[in-house]
Amino acid sequence: MPIRELSPQEAPLVARFYRDAPDYWLFAEGAVDPDRQAAEFFTDCPPGCDPAASARLGLFLQGRLSGVAELSFGYPGPQDAYLGLMLLGPWAQGAGHGRAFLAHVEGLARALGAPMLYLAVLEANPRGRAFWDREGFRPTGQFRHDAATGHTIHRLSKPL
Repeated sequence: MPIRELSPQEAPLVARFYRDAPDYWLFAEGAVDPDRQAAEFFTDCPPGCDPAASARLGLFLQGRLSGVAELSFGYPGPQDAYLGLMLLGPWAQGAGHGRAFLAHVEGLARALGAPMLYLAVLEANPRGRAFWDREGFRPTGQFRHDAATGHTIHRLSKPL
């Protein structure tokens, strides 16, 4: 299961992945705009983080992009890591690929000295929340309501 860094020149590949796996975007944003969302994959990051210092990863199964992850450094604290996005295509779910992809992300964060890994999960996504809980993430008690989408978003963390 190769996992490698993706470059901004591969935005069309990420857009194709989003077209093939639109469920998260439909759920989170109510619409899929693969080209915009793929461009944002390479530029978005948490406040105060440098997008150029973030890791943009692709998981490949049989040569097909089957998952993406964005890992930023310096949020919420200066030494912390933040997993802004991790998605798997439906064809890659339920076979342990998510756990392996997360282990790779955690290893990268650990290698760069991050003591904690943070992420956010939508309250309306119990399946996603169950995955993060199984992987050792715990609630921080911080949450916010996104007026644009109507979602309540909870922050979780895991010591590395």
